[in-house]
Amino acid sequence: MAGDAGPTGQESNAPTDPSTHQLRLFLLLAEEMHFGRAAKRVFMTQPAFSQQIRSLERRLGLTLVDRTTRTAGLTPSGQELLPEIRAMVQAADRLRRVAGERIRTLSGRVVIGSFEAITSIHPIPEILEELKARHPGIEVEIARMGFADSAATVLAGGVDAAFLFPPVPPGIQTQHLADLRRVVCLAASDPLADAGPLTLSRLSGRRNIGWSPEIPKVWRDFWGVDPRPDGSPARYTAHQIAEFEPALTAIALGEGVQFPPEPARWLYQRHGVAYAEVTDLPPCHTALAWRTRDRDRPIVTALRRATRTVLERIR
Repeated sequence: MAGDAGPTGQESNAPTDPSTHQLRLFLLLAEEMHFGRAAKRVFMTQPAFSQQIRSLERRLGLTLVDRTTRTAGLTPSGQELLPEIRAMVQAADRLRRVAGERIRTLSGRVVIGSFEAITSIHPIPEILEELKARHPGIEVEIARMGFADSAATVLAGGVDAAFLFPPVPPGIQTQHLADLRRVVCLAASDPLADAGPLTLSRLSGRRNIGWSPEIPKVWRDFWGVDPRPDGSPARYTAHQIAEFEPALTAIALGEGVQFPPEPARWLYQRHGVAYAEVTDLPPCHTALAWRTRDRDRPIVTALRRATRTVLERIR
């Protein structure tokens, strides 16, 4: 193959393995024998398609395509490697098919974390229903998580995945679900409870109920709106609250406030507690979360696919 060395003019070892995408493009070119027609079939521009083929050649260290004629003929190396490339693409297709079948036949117990009552908030019930419909062989257990242990439980692998409110610390990936407004939760006896839409500046005299130091700082700062929009630090009570229920007790006694998502209005109705709109509160959102290293686990993949299906259905 003296006249068939790589694009650099000499044979060389591939610096990186070729991608399956590039191999598919080569098979398409071998079928069409024309760069323009092949590029059109995959909705690519001809220069972009040609660049992918040249990248494949560099990675293999061989010239695969004869570009000296109007058509794109294969070099001897291209002809010789064609069946090998076809076999690799077919193997990749089989792998994807087997993996898909494995996901469709999931069975057994699945533990999904729920930050407080978040699984009651749209569209999470729909996602869980979609998961069960796709995989009737699984048994879903919902594990309740509080402020302090939600991120730690996900990171430790105590749940397969979780529904929670970001932000999250490093090591956790999330899929955005739905945006939510936030409100202030304050004592029903507070003069501002019936004062109409509020601003954070009007609440400057109220302290936040203190968080447990076990809660990640990134989460404490976001939910405490710390610092305030004007740059001033939030002030906290001496409490070390790790869950919302004890926070509600302290709030009802007039000891401080918190800024939960708006669904808390109906999920956590308690005597002595009121909720009010705050016009300049940063919004929040719900999310599906999993450990970064668990991204490709079958159950996580199944949850992500069920989530994507529901989100596409409702948008």
